[in-house]
Amino acid sequence: MTQGIVITGAGSGIGRVTAQAFLEAGWRVALVGRREAPLVETANGDPNALVVPFDVSEPAAVDAGFAQVADRWSRIDALFNNAGIFSKAAMIDEIPVEDWLALASVNITGMVLCARAAFGQMRRQTPQGGRIINNGSISAHVPRWGSVPYTTSKHAITGLTKSLSLDGRAFDIACGQIDIGNALTDMAAPMAEGVPQASGEIAPEPVMDASHCAQTVLHMASLPLDANVQFVTVMATAMPYIGRG
Repeated sequence: MTQGIVITGAGSGIGRVTAQAFLEAGWRVALVGRREAPLVETANGDPNALVVPFDVSEPAAVDAGFAQVADRWSRIDALFNNAGIFSKAAMIDEIPVEDWLALASVNITGMVLCARAAFGQMRRQTPQGGRIINNGSISAHVPRWGSVPYTTSKHAITGLTKSLSLDGRAFDIACGQIDIGNALTDMAAPMAEGVPQASGEIAPEPVMDASHCAQTVLHMASLPLDANVQFVTVMATAMPYIGRG
């Protein structure tokens, strides 16, 4: 039976590249994002692509979206919990509360809601089980300057990954996390031009092709459920991560 994966944030960036990699590998892929048009572009007419537009921060929309996928496929084999946003670099007291709330609603609440919906479906289906892959960040380990909202959210995702890994054992649900550093997407393009460093200077940083992230997620999802990549870091080799600051 062809396996099926739900990918959030599939309308652009790492989500789009990863969705296309899964489609090329013969998977059924449910494309999730707030806007339908970019999802349709990602699907590019592939018959294995299912466009399911919804906002991951809206509880009712998440439940309805995952139910739609499960009704179509009868099961969900995997979730790439990918949707996330950045905030402008600044000191914590200069960050508007509204910016924090907006980021947390996607990067924390959205990922928890999607994991919750996928976990519930994976418990109920026959055969039971599945895999959840969370998109963390190297910021889940080492912060950038002025990144309190984003770094806080990605530390939360590491906790989500560990908790799901433990709670999922009884139901044959595996959970792993990919921590990505400087993959070249539209959202990350400024890194190649110059971003704030811990020293206070503005400097360009090395980047890598996002396809390397996509292939890593595909490998993680393709493992049998008795094997799991718990955590993996994929990054531009020479970026300032080891010894960042």
